[in-house]
Amino acid sequence: MVPGPVQIVTVCKEDHSFALDTEALGRILLAPEIRDKHVVVLSVAGAFRKGKSFLLDFMLRYMYRTVAVLLMDTQGAFDNQSTVKDCATIFALSTMTSSMQIYNLSQNIQEDDLQQLQLFTEYGRLALDEIFQKPFQSLMFLIRDWSFPYEYNYGLKGGKEFLEKRLQVKDAQHEELQTVREHIHSCFTDISCFLLPHPGLKVATSPSFEGQLYDVAPEFKEQLRSLIPALLHPDNLADKEINSNKVTCRGLLEFFKAYIKIYQGEDLPHPKSMLQATAEANNLAAVATAKDQYYKNMERVCGGDVPYVSQDSLDEKHNFFFTEALHSFSSTKKMGGTEFCERYLHQLEIELQEMLQSFTKHNQSKNLFSAFRTPAVLFVLVCFLYVLSGLLLFIGLSTIAFTCDCLVGLAMVAMLTWAFIRYSGQYRSVGGAIDQAAGVILEQATVVVNKSRGTNVAPKMKSS
Repeated sequence: MVPGPVQIVTVCKEDHSFALDTEALGRILLAPEIRDKHVVVLSVAGAFRKGKSFLLDFMLRYMYRTVAVLLMDTQGAFDNQSTVKDCATIFALSTMTSSMQIYNLSQNIQEDDLQQLQLFTEYGRLALDEIFQKPFQSLMFLIRDWSFPYEYNYGLKGGKEFLEKRLQVKDAQHEELQTVREHIHSCFTDISCFLLPHPGLKVATSPSFEGQLYDVAPEFKEQLRSLIPALLHPDNLADKEINSNKVTCRGLLEFFKAYIKIYQGEDLPHPKSMLQATAEANNLAAVATAKDQYYKNMERVCGGDVPYVSQDSLDEKHNFFFTEALHSFSSTKKMGGTEFCERYLHQLEIELQEMLQSFTKHNQSKNLFSAFRTPAVLFVLVCFLYVLSGLLLFIGLSTIAFTCDCLVGLAMVAMLTWAFIRYSGQYRSVGGAIDQAAGVILEQATVVVNKSRGTNVAPKMKSS
């Protein structure tokens, strides 16, 4: 195999899905000479074009003997084409599969760097079936282009002092800042920091630079002589462990397959940027305020102990309060822009219509005629059928009269059943069917009455 980097995870830029190149990874991890050896995985993650590959190049130069060490780079994962989900997934995958995660930062550790680390590690922890006490192994903050050696010296010692101060949890700190630091401490068994000077202007600005050591600043090379052995000296290499069990190269391939499946599915929530999360919360708060305003207004009209209101009056009040609620939402200052807020406006409209349906049902339950419509219809039906049965029996149509008597009995059973259901609250589906049947009978009777009125009125108009 020709020496060179091997891409094992690809990101589709169209739908931001992930694919593991199992064949390429297998060629590395299943090589006969290493597949059953314990594996050490060093991963470098950080912002785009901040020297991750440059650092890995020096690591490769140090690898003067054959050991099962896998060096991973997240090149291209943190560019301007990557979403928050892309970055979180790649960072989480590299952290979950590495024994040493190097977090490559420029010049300093900013608060947003810590918040990003919290988001990315939590996204990795979500994917694990079991939450171990500390799910990940080692984390090193690698601060590139460190400009304050007079405060904290270059190297591990200065980095340790700087990191202790940066990750210190104080009582006077805001709760959010304390949570971020406690979270980072809870995720890794070991956390360190290395302060690295600038590599020199020729390295940073020359397009023809290809790794020539004579172009690299002397103080940078001096610190590399400390950093690379600290990471790759045989005494310092830590085997990859999962749940306290050491992982072989063959086993690591299976873990890669399992983890990539988790991130290809829809079980995990999609991570959001701080702006998007804030904008969502902002819009949801405006929706909640508008709904509360609408609810209180409608409660005064038809809620609680307020008497029954006609449907026309209720609809009129709804339209007025509906417009007021929409205006309340629109006039609230919100983040996210017009198009983003439109989704929440549409959501508000749907939820207000659902609230109207609830208020309408509650209002209808106060209508005495509506409440007693079913027993009234059934009672009238019983009386009508009883009288009809007597008339049919009188004129000798006993068979039809018997049918009417059966219908009378059926109507009385339905009336008693309806009363029992209303009293006990059981078998509500049966009660609904009886209500529906009574509604059909009333509707058909109304149609017949209207038709008979129409035929009576027509001859009178003709004769006049």
